Amino acid sequence: MTDPQTFMTIGDFARAAGLTSKALRLYDDLGLLPPAEVDQHSGYRRYGAWQLEPARLVATLRLLGMPLARIKQVLDLSSAEAAQEIETYWSQVEADTVTRRDLVTTLVHQLRNEAHTMTTSTDTLHAELGASLRRGRRDRQQDALIATPELVAVADGFGGRDDLAAAALAAFAAGGLDAAIAEIAPEVSTALPGQPDSGTTLTAVALDGATARITHIGDARVWLVRDHELRQITHDHTVVAALLEAGQLSVDEARSHEHRNLLNRALAPGVVADAIVVDLRPGDRLVLTTDGVHSFVDDLAPLLAAATAPQGVADAVAAAVADAGEPDNHAIVVVDLS
Repeated sequence: MTDPQTFMTIGDFARAAGLTSKALRLYDDLGLLPPAEVDQHSGYRRYGAWQLEPARLVATLRLLGMPLARIKQVLDLSSAEAAQEIETYWSQVEADTVTRRDLVTTLVHQLRNEAHTMTTSTDTLHAELGASLRRGRRDRQQDALIATPELVAVADGFGGRDDLAAAALAAFAAGGLDAAIAEIAPEVSTALPGQPDSGTTLTAVALDGATARITHIGDARVWLVRDHELRQITHDHTVVAALLEAGQLSVDEARSHEHRNLLNRALAPGVVADAIVVDLRPGDRLVLTTDGVHSFVDDLAPLLAAATAPQGVADAVAAAVADAGEPDNHAIVVVDLS
């Protein structure tokens, strides 16, 4: 009989592998990483220490977007063969990306040539504002917000400087994106290529007449509530979000992945911001949230679409984050337009 001391519970194994128990159960269901032993009476899963490296490898390959069938093949190979298979896979990904880039260039050119001149409303909508900024269970507050009738914005800083997000927003309000980049550039140090170890996200909405002009970098979000329906306007600039949108990760994998908050865009020299224009109507509601909100409250729709004044909505969302344990800083701005 196998000595039970050679096995770990799913919780202990998850902590040792840097994953979550939910991710391990998912990998078991997918046939990628079955436990070494399952108790016939309780159904408890137990894992062996020799499964730690395969577990980490599965998580990393899923983050790269490798299909499940191909991951199963990699797990059966020797280290040298696995390295070659991964290299072959990534070479194909890069080739496919070049082809898709050319298609995007052609498509954008065609659509712009076909676009008709749009008449933008010159009506000026009145903005009623609400906002909440809380530290949560973090030792420091690194989120920041701006809430004015002309500009609403949120930012989520990381690294050693607590006021980096606030400084970026102040510079953006004074001089736009270039000024914000110039403000934080001396603070952005890079431990690995493409991975700054300090910096901030920035998501801003300039209200111009009946038009919202959005500048977006990072994983904060802009939401639009129109006719009681909630729509996410921005896309998260994270590796996991990109793979989820491409159908290369499941929703459960995305929620439980250890690198789900790994940014692929942050405010830094050379960054390309998403620039989005939204035509507004009386009765619209715009909401901005940092990831400390939407990462921990699964269903925001009832809260954001509630027939409540903006400050009441902001307070209700903050209370929901608190009920979820508020493990992170969190900022929310609500704008009702009339």
